[in-house]
Amino acid sequence: QVQLVESGGGLVQPGGSLRLSCTASGSIASIGFMAWYCQAPGKQRELVARVSRGGSTNYADSVKGRFTISRDNAKNTVYLQMNNLKPEDTAVYLCNADISGEGLWNYWGQGTQVTVSS
Repeated sequence: QVQLVESGGGLVQPGGSLRLSCTASGSIASIGFMAWYCQAPGKQRELVARVSRGGSTNYADSVKGRFTISRDNAKNTVYLQMNNLKPEDTAVYLCNADISGEGLWNYWGQGTQVTVSS
């Protein structure tokens, strides 16, 4: 059974930084795209950033220049460095990955809360 476990969320003041981590574990042969999504109360889940196995990245316009996604394939881990955080970044951040093990499936983590407030 494959699991994605996030960590690194919390409360931070506007202008501050956080680093989120998400590690995949279980029966894994390889991992394709890894991504971070966010979901604020009353809003739809949105893509924040994604990274291919080879390191190609895509970002939502709202986070370009402030957030950086990266991955460590040896550790089955994806990171999201969040700088210059704004109150509108407040949301639950969820990890997502395409994982080959017993078949190819898309997996979600349980989410980690990020709150930006003074």
